[in-house]
Amino acid sequence: MPITQSRYQVTTSSLPRAVPGKSPYYTPVAKPVSYTRVAISPPSAGSSVNTSAVPSLTSGSYAGSTSGDHDTLDAGAHGVDLIDMMSNRLGNVIDPLPLDRSLARQAQASGELNAKQRELQELQALAQRRLKGTRANLADGMKAAKEVRRDLEWTQKRVRALNANAAKKHPTAYKTASARYPAPIDC
Repeated sequence: MPITQSRYQVTTSSLPRAVPGKSPYYTPVAKPVSYTRVAISPPSAGSSVNTSAVPSLTSGSYAGSTSGDHDTLDAGAHGVDLIDMMSNRLGNVIDPLPLDRSLARQAQASGELNAKQRELQELQALAQRRLKGTRANLADGMKAAKEVRRDLEWTQKRVRALNANAAKKHPTAYKTASARYPAPIDC
């Protein structure tokens, strides 16, 4: 007997779920705020708005108490410049001395690199001048060597021609002189 399963969908009604609301301290910003210098004065002591960091839990709402939260504030704080205040706080947090030292080291290293670069360029120019002079000297030497070779070849031809003429005109004297003074061997 085969087992048959009935397939059906169980429908249950969904119960409403509690969605967490926004924190009473959150105030949505409707549009982007441009930061400008604004003078803000603290609320007066009779105001119903609590501006302390800790809300008062004695009343039914979080509007806070009016029990002199700003007693410690200076009475001359009516013109607070937010940008100056933040820059002063950041100025006190960031120690500029290491930054100044690293900037000085960087400037010194940059100066040293520039000096080395100039020195290398001067040495390169000197090497180029020396190379040019050496090439000129080599060209002059090659020219002189070619002239000497031509002169030697001409002189050798001339000596051979004179020897041949002397051998033709005076054969007996040439033989005795050749025996006494032998000619060098050509390589």
